[in-house]
Amino acid sequence: MIELAPSILSADFTHLAEQVQPVLDAGATLLHVDVMDGHFVPNITIGPPVVAALRKHVASKIPLDVHLMIENADNFIPAFVDAGANWISVHQEACVHLDRVVQHIRSRGALAGVVINPATPVATLTDILEVVDYVLVMSVNPGFGGQKFIPRTLGKIRDLAELRAQRHLSFRIEVDGGIALDTIESVVQAGAEILVAGNAIFGRGEAAQNVQQLLHAARSATLRKA
Repeated sequence: MIELAPSILSADFTHLAEQVQPVLDAGATLLHVDVMDGHFVPNITIGPPVVAALRKHVASKIPLDVHLMIENADNFIPAFVDAGANWISVHQEACVHLDRVVQHIRSRGALAGVVINPATPVATLTDILEVVDYVLVMSVNPGFGGQKFIPRTLGKIRDLAELRAQRHLSFRIEVDGGIALDTIESVVQAGAEILVAGNAIFGRGEAAQNVQQLLHAARSATLRKA
C-alpha cells in the first residue's frame, strides 16, 4: 500500500495545526517529523515538545514518523516515544551500535527504521534488515528541505526491494527527498511504498490539493508497475 507522509519541516510552524489538519483530511496517513541536532546534519529543528504538541492537538490517531538525524540517538528514544512517536528511524551512519539502538526502539513499543544517506551502500544494512520495520532511503543529502532528487538513489530502492523478496522479509521501503510530481512515478516503480514530501505539499499552492495530486500519481504508478 502506498502511503504519503507530509514532512512538517516545510510547513509554517507559526500555524502548524492549521497546516497539518487539511493534509490529513486529504489522505495523508502519517506525519513525518525531521529532528536535526546541528552536529550530524548542518541544521537544528525540533525536539520532543513539538512531537507532543502534534500528538495532543492534531494527530491524535495518525502515526508520527520521527526521523532522528542526530548523534547519540539512543539517549533520546524514550523522550520521543513518551511524546507520542509511533515510528522512529535512525541513521546507519550515526549509530555505532545500530542493532542495540533498533532493539531499544522496538522495546519501547515503536516501529524501528534505519536510514541511509545517498552515498551509503545498501550492503551496510545486510545484518539489520531482519529486525527493522522499515528502511528509509534518503534521496537528497539530509539537513534541509527543498533539495533536488538524486536519481542514483533509485538503484538503492530497487536493491532493497530485491533483497526483501530474496530473503522473504517484510520491512517497508520509505523515501525522503525531492519527492514531487515529476519524480514520484520512478520512485514508486523502483519499489518505494512510503513517500515523504515536504516542499511539494507545503511549498506552494493548496496543501490538501497537493496531497491528492501526489497520491493519485503514486497510485497510478503502482497500477502501471503491476
